[in-house]
Amino acid sequence: MRNEPAERVTKVIEDPATPLWRGTIALRIVTFLFAAVNVIENHSEYVRPWLAWVTLGVMALWSVFTSRAYSTTWGRRWPIVLVDLVLTCGLMSLSPLIMSDHQLLTLNVPLITTIWACVPAVALGALGGAYAGLAGGLAVGLSTYLSKGVPSLDLLRDVVLLGGAGMVVGMASATARRSAVLLAQALRAEAATAERERLARSIHDSVLQVLARVRKRGLEVGGEAAELAKMAGEQEVALRNLVAAAPVDSTVDGEIDLRPGLQVLATPRIQVSTPATQVMFASAAAVELTSLVREALSNVDKHAGEDARAWVLLEDLGEEIVLSVRDDGPGIPEGRIAVAAAEGRMGIEKSIKGRVESLGGTLELQTGPGEGTEWEVRVFRKGAAR
Repeated sequence: MRNEPAERVTKVIEDPATPLWRGTIALRIVTFLFAAVNVIENHSEYVRPWLAWVTLGVMALWSVFTSRAYSTTWGRRWPIVLVDLVLTCGLMSLSPLIMSDHQLLTLNVPLITTIWACVPAVALGALGGAYAGLAGGLAVGLSTYLSKGVPSLDLLRDVVLLGGAGMVVGMASATARRSAVLLAQALRAEAATAERERLARSIHDSVLQVLARVRKRGLEVGGEAAELAKMAGEQEVALRNLVAAAPVDSTVDGEIDLRPGLQVLATPRIQVSTPATQVMFASAAAVELTSLVREALSNVDKHAGEDARAWVLLEDLGEEIVLSVRDDGPGIPEGRIAVAAAEGRMGIEKSIKGRVESLGGTLELQTGPGEGTEWEVRVFRKGAAR
């Protein structure tokens, strides 16, 4: 059976800017035809008409080459696009050798390359984004000024149009690529959800039913079987949480959903509450926060007793996330943490406080004899004002 979502993801990420490259090819062909008409119309007044025909021939060959190159992924690379820019500006610089002074100063007589010269700016935008397109447009505009030799309002207008065109195409290219990445992530999540549902059905029909029967029968028999029943019940809950947890997915910025790593920690004694929507966070920080929660829950098992319950709460406040771990154990006596650190037991100092400090967050501890323990961690998202 084919994995259709995976195939769709592959198609999406091949090259989302392909339509822009096709537009670039069409623009190159149309502008070359305009340049050819310009040479035919004005060649009789050129100082060196032979050089004009040679330049037009080079433009024709280069148009054919770039049309083939830009139609495939191997040609959509920086070396080819930069050579396109340099060659175009070089051919444009031949205008003073081809055209008479009167033609150069006449506004209605374009340079030898005419609007054919705008294509590299568009190609740079399609390849490198808005800033690359803007830089390409300004480079072509500068070459136009150097070839004309005389600044004018029309020249400034052409420079603005060239830079703007390259920038707009670059913005469209960046948007297309980002949209393609988001679509690929959505398709991966769809595939993961479908696979998880399939596994859930299979597990429910086999493993979960067996664990449920062991738990029920063990409680009925009692004695040592009751202990096995308790363990089977814990494993049943853990397995259900693992199957039901949201799929882990990452974004183009290297962020992952913080919820799945916390949801699998739920047991009959540990309740985990997370938002219904994704809580995206930097992947490295998400791993550290999940490890912090594991350490806090491990301390509950070690020091709060077998009957102690714990609650994990994740809140997304936009610029920051708040993570709370609370238990109903006996609490931490005053000075106990300092004594443990002095004795070399660095679980809280390194695994909890150390992680919060490395993330640039804040940590608050509320505890007391008979009051349980609550850790509250606040961590700002990258770039958010504290």
